[in-house]
Amino acid sequence: MPISTLPPALRTEVERLGKADLMVGIPSFKNAATIGYVVRAAQAGLVQYFPDSRPVLVNADAGSPDGTQRVVVETEPPDYIEQILLIRPKNKLQRISLTYPEVEGVGGKGAALRTIFGIADALKVQALVVVDSDLRSIVPEWIELLAGPIIKGGFDFVAPLYSRYKYDGTITNTVTYPLTRALYGLRIRQPIGGDFGVSGDLIRHYLEQPDWTPDISKFGIDIWMTTSAIAGGFAVCQTRLGAKVHDPKDPGADLGPMFSQVVSTILRLTERHAKRWLDVQSSHDIPVYGFERVIDPPPLTVDTQRLLEQFAAGGINVDAVWQQAFTPENHRLVSRLAQEAEEAIGQATRADKPVQLDASGFHFPDELWARLIFDMCIANREGPVSTEKLVASLVPIYFGRVASLILETRELTSDQAEAFVERQAKAFELGKGYLVERWTEAEVGRSNGRTPKPAPRGRARTTRSRKT
Repeated sequence: MPISTLPPALRTEVERLGKADLMVGIPSFKNAATIGYVVRAAQAGLVQYFPDSRPVLVNADAGSPDGTQRVVVETEPPDYIEQILLIRPKNKLQRISLTYPEVEGVGGKGAALRTIFGIADALKVQALVVVDSDLRSIVPEWIELLAGPIIKGGFDFVAPLYSRYKYDGTITNTVTYPLTRALYGLRIRQPIGGDFGVSGDLIRHYLEQPDWTPDISKFGIDIWMTTSAIAGGFAVCQTRLGAKVHDPKDPGADLGPMFSQVVSTILRLTERHAKRWLDVQSSHDIPVYGFERVIDPPPLTVDTQRLLEQFAAGGINVDAVWQQAFTPENHRLVSRLAQEAEEAIGQATRADKPVQLDASGFHFPDELWARLIFDMCIANREGPVSTEKLVASLVPIYFGRVASLILETRELTSDQAEAFVERQAKAFELGKGYLVERWTEAEVGRSNGRTPKPAPRGRARTTRSRKT
């Protein structure tokens, strides 16, 4: 995004600043209640940890009607921060708040970040730190933790490593973490964390990419950034930020659109970067920056019955897509699981003698979930059904998978529940051969002019639901 595409007033402001060493970007929409605290923490972090740098803070807003931008502008000025920290930096901290332009008529987090990237590139920053505008747990040290590995260690992409409640981050836990780890061999625990650091070189790489889609302009941006950094061969690390406290989201009530945008993006990226992951075997840890923190994140209430209800409904409403996307055996197994979800709900809502969902015995096997995701990757590549329809049909299955993990970990602490996330990630790694074999078969079929055949019916019989 060249600077010439920015609105004239903003272009003039950027040209006035000329150059900066370090920038903090905050995308926002209707965050007046929280963004003031985020701005104060970011300003303090810039002053306290980088007093010799030329710093800039940029808020890219979607035109919030609640006065979000006014809060940014009216938050205590940088000289107040200098007074309370007893530090006098070499350069004055500059602040910009703007309404970002949409990307081809589409607004969202990704569109906000594209504007932030454009400003950072125009200012030739060494490092850019981006933080969410609804954070309640950010402290000044986060700026150093996200920028330090770039400025001091030569890394290009700094992913966050949070302490999260066991039911928080379900899209990460069930899809983006295990699939990214299995495909590319890097154990990036929070590949869509929302708070991250990026080098100037990587910013330029992002702006040069031709695949900016509507989903990337929304919530697909985070997995796109992580995957593009990996596929581009940039140096990646993680940084320990402690607990992430932000606006809570119930998976069954709030995360459907976000799931669709993230998974649509990751399916397209899986096809685009196939040469990068086909030969990758196993996985390994990546460098971690920052001191380990022992913090209990706040709990999150999730409506498990609602999750199971939506999974059961999917067995009726989108079964036709399931039949096209999954191998016959995997389709049979997931259909049976949807029936079991319906039976569990029926038992829990009986008027005479209800049975608690905890005692229903509903269980969604790790290996089956991994194969379903791999089948989606194949189906998206072969194109019998559009990406949008494929992902829409996966949403109720995701609800069923989350419900199963909740039931399994209901008596565990968040730290103990992490073992179940790791168990699932290992299932993706061990099952990757299934994806590679089907992908390769499809490639051979294409080169020979044949329509690829689905996997044999008996190939996926190793793991079943407990009731099949």
